[in-house]
Amino acid sequence: QVQLVESGGGLVQAGGSLRLSCAASGSIFTINAMGWYRQAPGNQRELVAIITSGGRTNYADSAKGRFTISRANARNTVYLQMNSLKPEDTAVYYCNADLRDRVGFRGDYWGQGTQVTVSS
Repeated sequence: QVQLVESGGGLVQAGGSLRLSCAASGSIFTINAMGWYRQAPGNQRELVAIITSGGRTNYADSAKGRFTISRANARNTVYLQMNSLKPEDTAVYYCNADLRDRVGFRGDYWGQGTQVTVSS
């Protein structure tokens, strides 16, 4: 069984910063890409940023220049540093991992989500 646990969400004023963390644990053999997605009320879940096991990154246009994704492979942990936050960044942020477990199954796993609220 695999679990992804996020932390670091909260309430912040516009222009402020937050750092999200997500730790994967359980029966993990190898983790490929890890990423962050978000979903605002009434909207579909959208990609924010993704990072491969080799460290290659990709960002949504809305995140470029403000957010930084990083990863600690030895700890199966991914981070999202969010700076210059805007009210439109308000959403539930979800961690995702593309991984293979110890019985060989490869699939997408999701965290429970963490709320980020940016006040104007």
